[in-house]
Amino acid sequence: MHISDMLVTMKSEVKLLGAWPSPYVLRVRIALNMKSVKYDFHEEKLSSKSQLLLQSNPIYKKIPVLIHKDKPLCESLIIVQYVDDVWLSASPILPSDPYDRAIARFWTVYIDQTLYPTMRSIRGASEEDEKKRLIEEVRKGLAMLEDVFKDSSKGKGFYGGDQIGLLDIALGSFLGWLRVVEIINGVKLLDQNNTPELLKWAERFCAHSAVKDVMPETGRLLEFSKTLAKG
Repeated sequence: MHISDMLVTMKSEVKLLGAWPSPYVLRVRIALNMKSVKYDFHEEKLSSKSQLLLQSNPIYKKIPVLIHKDKPLCESLIIVQYVDDVWLSASPILPSDPYDRAIARFWTVYIDQTLYPTMRSIRGASEEDEKKRLIEEVRKGLAMLEDVFKDSSKGKGFYGGDQIGLLDIALGSFLGWLRVVEIINGVKLLDQNNTPELLKWAERFCAHSAVKDVMPETGRLLEFSKTLAKG
């Protein structure tokens, strides 16, 4: 078998069903890039879900879905951890220490269940006082994650230390949408006074080789958010 044929075979083993604006899909793309895994990306239309998606995720019918050797997996963080388990030779995503792993998982749950839903609620807030309260809640959450970063990074560039880890991917996947919220509302959620370390971390994260080519442009996300608002 020629090398080109081998590459095609390897690539067809891994498929990702997703959509470019989704921060959850972005998580999986970053994880696959970190492991240097070749994959086919199937762009899903938000207006009409493909038959492959409906078959692969019949419970939630949502993206992302990773298909590896014809076996589908759903839920972004589950997929990221699966990628870490399967492709062991490249950069580890989860910490090796059980306690550090548990702490990283705890904060990813906080991000998904508290921080991001609060950030999304800012757009729908009809009263100015409610919007200010939500913005302050997000700032407080980011301040906590600033403290977590100082502890987890151990003086290095990422939550994972020298390399991007689970918590970097969980929080970093929302940076594009965080910027959109900042622009629409004329506020700064990450700033030098409140979160100086996270501000520098965000720059490093977005410039990382596993991230920079798949992170959606802020302007494009902004236009997409306007479409959502009209809908």
